[in-house]
Amino acid sequence: MANPYNTQPTPPWQPTPPPAARPAPKWARKRYVLPALALALFLGVGIGAGDQGQTTNDAKPTAAKPQPTVTVTATATATATPEPEPAATVTATKTVKVTRTVTAQAEADTGSGSGSGSDNTYYANCSEARAAGAAPIHRGEPGYASHLDRDNDGVACDS
Repeated sequence: MANPYNTQPTPPWQPTPPPAARPAPKWARKRYVLPALALALFLGVGIGAGDQGQTTNDAKPTAAKPQPTVTVTATATATATPEPEPAATVTATKTVKVTRTVTAQAEADTGSGSGSGSDNTYYANCSEARAAGAAPIHRGEPGYASHLDRDNDGVACDS
């Protein structure tokens, strides 16, 4: 196995190097791609044009006869329900018993005009005082009591 291009022969224990790989030329790639595209084109045209003269079973004639159709119309009728009558108005009343104790004393005619007698008017609560027409009651007036003056300002049953 002599190499005519080398001046020195290669020893038999050394394999010969493979030739350098060259890229394939561009025309070699087109050798497979272009015929494949042409084949696909011709097959597609052949399949598309293959059934030009045939008609399918579901084809309808162009001038079809008119046929009656069914139309369903639903009408809903609402019945008005009578409105219930309003409930009777209930008014709650409260009866307040007013007790007013007035002690009458016989006036002694001493000739001094109006006497400075003590008035023992007592109201259990402000409702009684308002019912008697005495509210508001100021300190020193008949009927004033500290239990009626909540804010201790000298005026009982003021609010």
